[in-house]
Amino acid sequence: MRAYYYDNLPGDQRLPHDYIPSRPASDETLNSIDVKYWQIPVEGYEPKIDAVAKERHYKNRDTINVSKAGMGDIYEDKIKTFFEEHMHEDEEIRYILDGSGFFDVRETPSDAWIRLAVEPGDLLVIPAGIYHRFTLDEKNYIKALRLFQDEPKWIPHNRSEKTDANPYRLTYLQAIGVGA
Repeated sequence: MRAYYYDNLPGDQRLPHDYIPSRPASDETLNSIDVKYWQIPVEGYEPKIDAVAKERHYKNRDTINVSKAGMGDIYEDKIKTFFEEHMHEDEEIRYILDGSGFFDVRETPSDAWIRLAVEPGDLLVIPAGIYHRFTLDEKNYIKALRLFQDEPKWIPHNRSEKTDANPYRLTYLQAIGVGA
């Protein structure tokens, strides 16, 4: 996984949006916002993913194919929804099996976007309460294993004054040492 600051320039969200020269985001920066990452080779990944799932208490999983072929008529709407800034009340755990894409996470308190370029073998844990978004890259395809702590669900809460006061958001901010 490559992590760097998003340039915020207008244009296709599927482009890298990397500053020139690039402004990498360090492991320390990712740790400070509680974003976790592992690289686990896809070949023979199951025992290693099972071990992470056991350690982090992930009970359920499924596979998602984000592509026109995999999603059919809902593809365009889903891509737009995924790229709206939102948070979840659960961790978002993704292990990339094939393809590639970008997760953007908000650095707090700066509010800068950090782009996480993911590809096969990347396991990413985005904490509950962090503002983030997702998009495909120009290849328009990603296949990911989704892991869940409880029943599979994906409920986005778009950023607003209401989500700023959401208990999961407040717990997240407290966990990273920001705010009350």
